[in-house]
Amino acid sequence: MDNGFAGRLSCPGGISMRLQCKFSMVIVFIFIISAPPAVAMDTDVIRSDEVIVRFEKPLRDVALEVTRIYPSVRRELETALQSGIGFIPEVILMSDREKFLNIAGNRLVVAVAVPGKNLIVIDNSEMKTFPYSLRVTLKHELSHLLLHEHVGKGELPRWLNEGIAQWVSGGMAEILSGKGQAVLEKAVLSGRLIPIRELTLGFPDDAQLLRLSYEESRSFVEYIIKKSGIQGILGILNNLRDGDGIDTAVIRAVSIPLYELEAEWHEYLRRKFTWFVYFSSRIYEIIFAVGALFLVYGFIKVLIRKRAYKDTEDEDE
Repeated sequence: MDNGFAGRLSCPGGISMRLQCKFSMVIVFIFIISAPPAVAMDTDVIRSDEVIVRFEKPLRDVALEVTRIYPSVRRELETALQSGIGFIPEVILMSDREKFLNIAGNRLVVAVAVPGKNLIVIDNSEMKTFPYSLRVTLKHELSHLLLHEHVGKGELPRWLNEGIAQWVSGGMAEILSGKGQAVLEKAVLSGRLIPIRELTLGFPDDAQLLRLSYEESRSFVEYIIKKSGIQGILGILNNLRDGDGIDTAVIRAVSIPLYELEAEWHEYLRRKFTWFVYFSSRIYEIIFAVGALFLVYGFIKVLIRKRAYKDTEDEDE
């Protein structure tokens, strides 16, 4: 989410703005974990040349894992986005889900990134919940921070921010549940895709629409990369950094207006997700459902016959 988000806080829907409002809570949390042991929770900090990790002492092994994997995560991001990370991020590990939610403000979120503060807050209690992992989550959130640093004062659309973060990290690390592709597929088949322009400033709060927003963002970014290569995405980012709006940035980078690019992507999705493909991929589910209906139908017929037989016996008596 991207609080102002950049990364797993390039956060869902209104989260970005809520996070801004709740950023003071993050500061309070940092103050608490930095306070003397007699007054605060049992917390500690590990510092390396590349990352700072604050954590509750029971999470020391997790904190050590963050410092161990950070260098490779950083290298992978810098290589993928062809941009160096010129800051030292601070990662806060939390074990209490409810306390984390006081900061994130959304139960679908497992991590938050705060651009400008180079801060990442991770709910460690969810890191062993499929499909989330510490590495993917860290990479996702760090990508948000890197994207905001790269663009600088330029305006970074939420769909682009979140789409790139998902593409580069390989997952929707901050969403707790829901099969994204199924949500996207259903939206394509029903003609209910959310216009990309509506995902510029933030994402909806509704759980289903939020998942769809994430999945659309990733799919659209992947389509741009499929069409123009990573250089197309990097060109858009560079143009945004130079002060272009998203429409100008896109046409300068990939030589096609944003609305035409979106229309092409919609057509690509319609070819990819057809009703035939939809039903074919669910053939066993359909067979099972039909079988269940026949079973229920047979059961009802048996009951009717038994009742009719009983009524006949009563009449004979």
